[in-house]
Amino acid sequence: MLVLGIESSCDETALALVDDGGVRAAVISSQADIHALFGGVVPELASREHARLIGPLLDSLFRQADLGPAPWKSIDRIAVTRGPGLMGSLLVGVAFAKSLSMAHDIPLIGIDHLQGHLLAAELEHDILWPALGVLISGGHTHLYRMEGPVDMTVLGKTIDDAAGEACDKFAKAAGLPYPGGALLDALGKRGHADPHLFPRPYTHNDNLDFSFSGLKTAGALWLSQHADAHFPPGDTPARERLDSASQTLCDAAASYLLAVAETLTIKAERAMALFHPESIVVAGGVAANSVVRQEFANLAERHGIPLIIPRLSLCGDNAVMIAKAGWHMAMAGRVHDLSLSAIPRGQTIPQDWKTL
Repeated sequence: MLVLGIESSCDETALALVDDGGVRAAVISSQADIHALFGGVVPELASREHARLIGPLLDSLFRQADLGPAPWKSIDRIAVTRGPGLMGSLLVGVAFAKSLSMAHDIPLIGIDHLQGHLLAAELEHDILWPALGVLISGGHTHLYRMEGPVDMTVLGKTIDDAAGEACDKFAKAAGLPYPGGALLDALGKRGHADPHLFPRPYTHNDNLDFSFSGLKTAGALWLSQHADAHFPPGDTPARERLDSASQTLCDAAASYLLAVAETLTIKAERAMALFHPESIVVAGGVAANSVVRQEFANLAERHGIPLIIPRLSLCGDNAVMIAKAGWHMAMAGRVHDLSLSAIPRGQTIPQDWKTL
């Protein structure tokens, strides 16, 4: 079973081919440099770039995969991110997938982007079911009960800002360029965390939802009161100027990231008491953060179960995870037709597949 995966939910245009043995080929183009000029993703620019890049990227994917003169005869399913994400960006990918499906008579599968993230780690590690899924990204923070690769239930999610949003806004307020999350992590590695500097927001309750708006406000307030905790401007790339950052900023970065990570593990441990998972799966862009990875490693060790995290290159948005999720959907006999709709952030992904 060879599945073509298409991802265009935000500002990465990506395509991949995954079969029974794993990844056959993968290509990706990031728009980070373009959106950095504006301090964040501009939806209209993102969708235009997807439309410009997606065709040439498909050609590049086929050259890499070396499927021969008739590559479409080898592809069994086309899987595409249908949501959540930026509506314009999603529509580019969905329309492209529908066109390919119709032109080559290949069944189409719409993929929940968040569930795709959780399955990325399965390409390298066996997930023990049931698993606790922790999806942490710039736009989403979700807890899942994962009974299997196509059977996931949301246990809790953010009611306002996501963990990645909180990190990016702290980085921006500190003077770091977009995208600031990775730079914040790099500064944090040079600092010493104060566990009392920032709060663990929305944990004094008994539910499994998250709220990072309070932490974001606390971070902005603290930065406004500490002039020496701002990254100095310069003409060279920020990563080349990390040595110029003050120790105050490095310590604050370490403390802020610890607050984020501990907030996540507090809620995750609370979820574990509900169904006793056999493993913990942590995925999404923020899963690349070193403090988050360490805190979840500590949590898994305390409970004596494995922690499963994708390699760094599969933490961010990519098409490999979409193709892998599509492969599982295909194995379960699930497909969509050309009425497949794109679903923006904030709306529930419908379970409207058909069974072959």
